Amino acid sequence: MDRPILARLNEMRRRRQAAILVSDLSGGPDRLIVEGDVLEGPLAEAVSSAFRSGRSSAVEIDGQSLFLNVHLPPPRIVVIGAVHISQVLARMAALADFDVTIIDPRTAFATPERFEGIDLIADWPVDALKERPLDSYMALVAVTHDPKIDDEPIIQALRTDCFYVGALGSRKTHAGRMERLKRAGLTEAELARIHAPIGLPIGAASPAEIAVAILAEIIGSLRGRDVSSPKGGMP
Repeated sequence: MDRPILARLNEMRRRRQAAILVSDLSGGPDRLIVEGDVLEGPLAEAVSSAFRSGRSSAVEIDGQSLFLNVHLPPPRIVVIGAVHISQVLARMAALADFDVTIIDPRTAFATPERFEGIDLIADWPVDALKERPLDSYMALVAVTHDPKIDDEPIIQALRTDCFYVGALGSRKTHAGRMERLKRAGLTEAELARIHAPIGLPIGAASPAEIAVAILAEIIGSLRGRDVSSPKGGMP
């Protein structure tokens, strides 16, 4: 790999942007493709599939043997609310190779004893996210039922293009949430990206079942996301 490509790849990593290093196995020059680059033909299809799966592989394109070395930012789930669902979701998400952060200003809930080994922030989300901003390789899960805690991170998640935004609550609760977010200036297209009721519709009832439904929906959103437009990483 030549030095300019290596420097650019390292910059993509720093900014949490996805990239694929395309190597010509016959000895031709390497090429770096960043998620959102405009491509056409069979290479575009192979690259889109690789970005979605996150898997590196060898492919044959127009008689060329290429190796697609995929570099994705580690996907992270940011959970707003240190509730029972969050306890189960954090453990399951770690098994599925997601980094997890729990944020909740309610110190009675956000305790190390309840979230042993989990990245836990006992602070208001608006303050916590100033230090650790959201990006397009993060999923936002809001489960407190408290607008004072949930609404602002939902707004930030939609405006920073998080690949998944989900919010717990009944249809009535969500209708009220939608009205508040409209008043905050969000568009209909942005609001349509909120998964609510949260999780796949599997009839989940217990905290563990709801966590399963949420994680499955997050995985589906990650693997099925739009990779055709540029994604802004961390500055």
